Amino acid sequence: MDIEPIATIRSDFEARFGIPRQPGLVPAATAEVLLNPPYDDPDALRGLRGCSHVWLIFGFHAIDNSEWRPTVRPPRLGGNQRYGVFATRSPFRPNGLGLSLVRLEGLIDEPTRGLAISGQDLLDGTPVYDIKPYMPAIEAIPDARPPVGFEGPPETIAVSWSPAARAALTDASPQVAALIEQTVAADPRPAYQRGGGEARYGMRLLGHEVTWEADGTTARITAVAPATGEDRDTP
Repeated sequence: MDIEPIATIRSDFEARFGIPRQPGLVPAATAEVLLNPPYDDPDALRGLRGCSHVWLIFGFHAIDNSEWRPTVRPPRLGGNQRYGVFATRSPFRPNGLGLSLVRLEGLIDEPTRGLAISGQDLLDGTPVYDIKPYMPAIEAIPDARPPVGFEGPPETIAVSWSPAARAALTDASPQVAALIEQTVAADPRPAYQRGGGEARYGMRLLGHEVTWEADGTTARITAVAPATGEDRDTP
């Protein structure tokens, strides 16, 4: 079966580090799903207005999946336990396909037709292969169980701001500060770095270079500056 992208993601996440490991962890994270011709026909979106959530089937385009392995080390489990790839949501998959449930904020009609979404976990430039509406009456299963070890929500860390970092966003929209804080709180650090001493990290979000420090279960955003150059994880 041959498949081709029907849309491309324009995301707040401009580099891989910092992207939440699951959708819904960063509600302030927005994106546009821009349909590619000929799939930008308005009839293709007929009936979607009023729908609150959609499934996106996408490709991990910035991941090298040329060497498939049957097991992976899930970051949530500390990176030192091996699980079968089909028991995880690792991006290292046989066909490099991902699945995200995102909030549909509205439809985009011009200049490019598509969807406005939030609570997303997608890298800028991600190819989308299909869009399906979420059906709560048949897909919400209260007594469902995840694989052992994945029970409960992911852990978060407490976040504070330095006065300089906060002042740097004086003229920015409230969404920028919310996006930065929620992304840091979701703790994108590799699991093996969470038990050590204080370390400094940098990431690129919505046109901003963000620097933050973390020590155990707390983090402090130390600097925010406009991003320069085109250092993005795009094809």
